[in-house]
Amino acid sequence: MSDNFKMIAKTFFGFEPLLEAELRNLGAQQVESGTRAVSFVGDKGFMYKANLALRTALKILKPIRSFRALNEKMLYEGIQEIDWSEFLRVESSFVIDATVHSDFFKHSEFVAQKTKDAIVDQFRERQGARPSVEKRFPDLRINVHIDRETVTVSLDSSGASLHQRGYRTATNIAPINEVLAAGMLLHAGWRGQSDFLDPMCGSGTILIEAAMIACNIPANLNRKEFAFEKWRDWDFELFETVLESLMKKVVDFDFSMIGFDKAPSAVAKATENVKQANLSEYISIKHLNFFETEKGTDEPLFMLFNPPYGERLDIDLERFYRELGDTLKQHYANTSAWFITANLEALKFVGLKPSRKIKLFNANLESRLVNYQMYSGSKRLKFNQNSDEKIN
Repeated sequence: MSDNFKMIAKTFFGFEPLLEAELRNLGAQQVESGTRAVSFVGDKGFMYKANLALRTALKILKPIRSFRALNEKMLYEGIQEIDWSEFLRVESSFVIDATVHSDFFKHSEFVAQKTKDAIVDQFRERQGARPSVEKRFPDLRINVHIDRETVTVSLDSSGASLHQRGYRTATNIAPINEVLAAGMLLHAGWRGQSDFLDPMCGSGTILIEAAMIACNIPANLNRKEFAFEKWRDWDFELFETVLESLMKKVVDFDFSMIGFDKAPSAVAKATENVKQANLSEYISIKHLNFFETEKGTDEPLFMLFNPPYGERLDIDLERFYRELGDTLKQHYANTSAWFITANLEALKFVGLKPSRKIKLFNANLESRLVNYQMYSGSKRLKFNQNSDEKIN
């Protein structure tokens, strides 16, 4: 137990229960949900595991000290009470990320500057030299969070946000965040239980996240680096042991997984990203307009997608959502169809009653993840472009 320590996993609003469940399934101890965050306890190996495997986490922070501060003097002194030589060398580089929710501190940049001053002054006083600040590729990323009068100083074990999985080399105009995609799939109950279709797949993010969930592939397997790899206590052999243990739990997916897009450029980008994720054996991308397709099997189909909102893409929303509803009603029986939208007014044009609505945020846009259950009819439906082509 002495090797265990508290950590904080950051996430999006509404994803806290998903992240809590993920942490419990991984074996975390003392799991507690907060607002856009879940705290837990584990050892260094578990920290590596959390960064590799969690699908709905944006950051994994390791708090090293909390203290009270009502002014800049108390902030400076509190930062200086940490022995920074445990984490930094004189020749190392660092950067400060600060977030502030306080009546005593108004500006995050000011807090970051005072934190930096306290750290470099400590090195100058003790060693006669100081580490440098490096914003892009620091050796140590330090997180300072001020909530009213409580300052929490943490080491950022992730570095770049964990939504940067490493597989997406090509993007479209409005790509969906990878963590958001994974969270939508988990909210919708996707576990790899049937055929899967993303009818407006864009750069393929939802498909890739769906395949990784279905096959139990670690979410950040393709990521090039984590911040903890530059820490003074970095343990490469332990990391490899953790990764090997996770990879032993990967399973096969026995159903079909297909993406449509009417834009040839999107098809090319999605195909490339699927290839980069090493998932080409599971996912196929087709150049098709969803509104001109029909379901090719009577078997259950799970559908999840991110349609255009009209925010960044210019479309006729009323016509678009009417066609969406008509296509589902007429051609996609025995389908559980999920999609996210920030245009709540547009939902009335679908002409169907949602079975579920889940409040989420896509960037800063308040959105709804909605579900339409399309029940089976007697007619066997097929793609109208090719009667022999089926989703299986």
